[in-house]
Amino acid sequence: MAESQPAAPTMGDGKTAQMSIERIYVKDLSLENPGSPQSFQMTEAPQVEVGLRTRAEQVAPDLYECVLTLTVTARTGDKTAFLVEASQAGVFGIRGIAPDQLQPVLAIHCPTVLFPYARETIADATMRAGFPPVHLAPINFEVLYQQQLAQAGAQPGTPVN
Repeated sequence: MAESQPAAPTMGDGKTAQMSIERIYVKDLSLENPGSPQSFQMTEAPQVEVGLRTRAEQVAPDLYECVLTLTVTARTGDKTAFLVEASQAGVFGIRGIAPDQLQPVLAIHCPTVLFPYARETIADATMRAGFPPVHLAPINFEVLYQQQLAQAGAQPGTPVN
């Protein structure tokens, strides 16, 4: 019995949509440990806040850089135990995608690929700062994109900041 493969997405002209990962890298990494060494003696668990930004831009024909920036801040009361900001980036080859479908690819699929790398970078940085690693929960970038569209009152394919 032969298994059927799902058809690859195509544009109206029969071209097959393709996405490739050309390179993944840390674009920027910042770590602040302002309360050390006193912060290592805190007895209460810090409040951890996570901030998230994405951006994408075309760098060459069919090549796009996507940058996922995560900011993790841990505070106890009014004191900051640590702050880590990691910008995980990737260059993606994207071909055969209709222009009205490009924005969702850049806002959903590219950050989804980058997130595990950014998560590992954050965990490693917090450990190197002398704290237990922060393991971020998975993020559903499709839901975030849909929420941004709803807030902006935009249609799919409309650029979302």
